[in-house]
Amino acid sequence: MTNALTTEPENAVAVVQQVESFLDVRLKRAELPANLVEAIRYAVLGGGKMLRPQLAIRSCEAAGGDAGDVIGPAAALELIHAFSLVHDDLPAMDDDDLRRGRPTLHIHAGEAMAILAGDTMMSLAFQIILEEAADADRGRRLCSELATGTTAMIGGQVYDTLGGFPDGLSEIEQLKLIHRNKTGALIRAACRMGGICAGANDEVMGALTQYGEASGLMFQVVDDLLDVTQSAEHIGKATGKDAEAGKLTFPGLLGIDGSREEVERCQKRAIDALRPLGPAADPLRELCRYMARRTK
Repeated sequence: MTNALTTEPENAVAVVQQVESFLDVRLKRAELPANLVEAIRYAVLGGGKMLRPQLAIRSCEAAGGDAGDVIGPAAALELIHAFSLVHDDLPAMDDDDLRRGRPTLHIHAGEAMAILAGDTMMSLAFQIILEEAADADRGRRLCSELATGTTAMIGGQVYDTLGGFPDGLSEIEQLKLIHRNKTGALIRAACRMGGICAGANDEVMGALTQYGEASGLMFQVVDDLLDVTQSAEHIGKATGKDAEAGKLTFPGLLGIDGSREEVERCQKRAIDALRPLGPAADPLRELCRYMARRTK
């Protein structure tokens, strides 16, 4: 297992290849317009790290399951993530022109196609889960988990873009509410979906849930740090836009040093949560350390 914490975790490339191969086959089989399929391919097979599929697969393995049982749900998670990025980049939202070092989908294929491709990726995610599930009960549980994470993610985007916070929250409480939902909810869902595929008991599901919640918040704090410490060329998307728009960010409220301390606190909570799982959770520990130290 690698000790280079800023490099991709061991076997990450294999996970990406598995999920991309699965999605490639599914898109070839889909009875959809060719230009829509091309747009989805551009969005979902565009060089992402596929961290959510990695989390689902490693969570399944940590809970005693087989990675092969979670490839479908892992692919569904990546479709939901890609849908969220495509819609977030639209002119009505963040109005971004660059994603992963290349034009965003609405620049590449037009705004209407970007909206429709995002819609299709969402529906296709649930279709894949139901068609790939080992049984109806597991399919129901996986769909419920993914729907919960997706709805919370959208709610977080509303808080971030349009407001609507409950009364009485401090700025740091508002910020954490945004990102527990916008970023953290799908990461939490990924970990829990891995546990569901492994048939995890309540103790194991609790450990995976706590790990996912802490990792999800940590991921966003790191994202905010990268936005102020790295160049657009390095991370492959525009930087500094949140601060320019007056949005709440962790560096804006806590400073760079305070944000790094928050990353360390979240990382400790995530890794401590895995104690009941023993050595089987070592790949999750490695993935957490990578997410804390990533530079893009």
